[in-house]
Amino acid sequence: MSMKMASIVIGVAGFMCSMAVAEAAAGTDKTLVSWVCLANTTQQGGSALTIQSGDRFDGIVFGERVAGKWMAGSEGFARTQGDQQANAVENADDKTLVQMAIVYKGSQIAIYRNGEPYASYEASNQDLLKTQNQAVFGLRHEGAGPTQTLRGSIEEARIYDKALSAEEIRKLETNKESEIKPYAWWTFETGMETDRMGRFPVNALSGGAKIEGGRLVLASDGATLIAAGKAAHTVSPDGLVTPGMPENPPANWLTYHLIHPGPGRAEPGDPNCAFYWKGRYHLFYIYGQDGGPAFAHVSSTDMVHWKWHPTTLTPKSTGHGMFSGTGFITKEGKPAIIYHGWWSGRNQLAFALDDNLEKWTKPLAIMPKEPSGEDTKVRQWDPDCWLNGDTYYGISGGGPPHLMKSGDLKNWVNLGLLMHDDMPATLGVNKDDDVSCANMFKLGNKWMLLCINHGRGCGYYLGDFKDEKYLPDFYTMMSWNGNNYFAPESVLTKDGRRVMWAWIMGLPISPTGVQSLPRELELPKDGALRIRPLKELEDLRYAKQEEKDITVKSDAAYALKEVNGDALELELTVKAPLAAEFGLDVLCDKDGRNGLRIAVAGESKLLKVGKVEAPFELKKGEDLVLRVFIDKNFVEVFANDRQAAVAASGEYVQAKTGVTLFSKGGDTVVTRVRSWKMKSIYSAGKPEESNQATEEPVK
Repeated sequence: MSMKMASIVIGVAGFMCSMAVAEAAAGTDKTLVSWVCLANTTQQGGSALTIQSGDRFDGIVFGERVAGKWMAGSEGFARTQGDQQANAVENADDKTLVQMAIVYKGSQIAIYRNGEPYASYEASNQDLLKTQNQAVFGLRHEGAGPTQTLRGSIEEARIYDKALSAEEIRKLETNKESEIKPYAWWTFETGMETDRMGRFPVNALSGGAKIEGGRLVLASDGATLIAAGKAAHTVSPDGLVTPGMPENPPANWLTYHLIHPGPGRAEPGDPNCAFYWKGRYHLFYIYGQDGGPAFAHVSSTDMVHWKWHPTTLTPKSTGHGMFSGTGFITKEGKPAIIYHGWWSGRNQLAFALDDNLEKWTKPLAIMPKEPSGEDTKVRQWDPDCWLNGDTYYGISGGGPPHLMKSGDLKNWVNLGLLMHDDMPATLGVNKDDDVSCANMFKLGNKWMLLCINHGRGCGYYLGDFKDEKYLPDFYTMMSWNGNNYFAPESVLTKDGRRVMWAWIMGLPISPTGVQSLPRELELPKDGALRIRPLKELEDLRYAKQEEKDITVKSDAAYALKEVNGDALELELTVKAPLAAEFGLDVLCDKDGRNGLRIAVAGESKLLKVGKVEAPFELKKGEDLVLRVFIDKNFVEVFANDRQAAVAASGEYVQAKTGVTLFSKGGDTVVTRVRSWKMKSIYSAGKPEESNQATEEPVK
């Protein structure tokens, strides 16, 4: 979740060097130094200086694992000394300045207090300076909760791209140049001072953070300074933030998925409130701003190339945090949103005041009544609203979900539980099951309810309405082996297609806030849901390769010689009948090994993507058609338009780009393999040089 933050965030537009993994270790050396005055020694989890790239960070953190002790903070404590820290408890009072330094050298981390050894241990270090990075003062890392914030003041801070010795650290003095040139250096001598090394020329103070008396003062929650090498996002004079991609994104950022570039973290990153309006598609998603969760806003003409709008739906404008909901068109033909107002205890409505969907009415709290006229005591949670005939129906989600109705969006009547008493027991879920992030719409001759169960992830019901209750006759999942496919949202396109997104969570991809590829949903007369990648994604294709009539021998790998890359679409047509198992390994090393395995297993009736296993069965005599989308270390797979799954290969490695076919339990004939490299949706340039989009790039 987004939290109120007491921090300073300082970002730099850096460049991820292209290097092999074996060479990367040479660039891990660095030194962090901060002169800090703690407001008290009972606080826990704040940082005097953190360097962060995506979700990875190293920082000078106080009192988190052991009260009163300094430690080297890192994501998931990956490079942090265990909780048996043997170093001394801090005893400095609130007027004493302490110099803390952490040295990262090879596979060693050493901590110094006032130039004297404080702790030393072995760790597997990583490079955070040759990437798109940011420095954080106050929070342990950007995205940490409010209890992980430092109270006090910072006299000075430095980052060195070398491992300083103990003697070199002892020689450092505030406001004096060191013999070794710093990578970054903050002295906080003026009201809006930038880094003295010139890497951070853009600054913005907010939330009560002050540069006062030659120090950076962090005395209250929400105190924030954001500075950047080149401002990726923009802040208007009235404080509205427009997220934006940095000029040189880190190499591990995805190429053609919609991602949240910052500031703030999209955790949760639920897509919400989707519309087609006046020639553009609009999508809102949750992300963290100072003061609580807000709705970021993007729009597009094709649902592929997006631009960010100013963030106008914020706690400041609504009086509450913005949590999950949906968008709909009123009887009068106007866009409206329904969502849960975090802290308000109510679901809320707002109505668009302009065609850019940037201006909205003040929220209208939904206060349903019982049919008797009494106030209802139904818990309000993730809502949805749709118009059926002349009546608005709304879901108040959670477990159990409830249904309500209104004729005018002002007066609501509680209809009781959403699910009908006749709901079949054979569905594997009951009428009290968690229905959150709900989205109800007509698909084919059925009503589909897209939603999540918080423990299982995304799934959907198919059914109809009876006695003003939903009566599903089918239910299945869209997220497999965990709830990484989460919080769905959909829109009806101008040509009548139903397109959905979901928030991808829990996978090793950067940054936070990644939306799945748009999926087209169709329910033909045979009743089997079709799940296809959005057809407009084909506009990103270039550099086509094709190979036909391949016989993949049993238990022998077949390497595709002309197919490689980390931003690809593959389409494979495989002749029936299949062997016991057929598939491909993607993101392989130069020897065709250590990739992410994608397989169709006939006997077990599964589509396997990495560790993810989704039910999938070919019909008798049916050829297999796989469409595979590779975006850095992230992979989405569609099988015969009837199943889809997502997975990630682990940490992104630029050198792993190979593709190899395999067959088990018999030979397999691959009729055709086609591949395309995929342009980036974020920058301009020639595809051959930079994989860039050629139309409407996100600025």
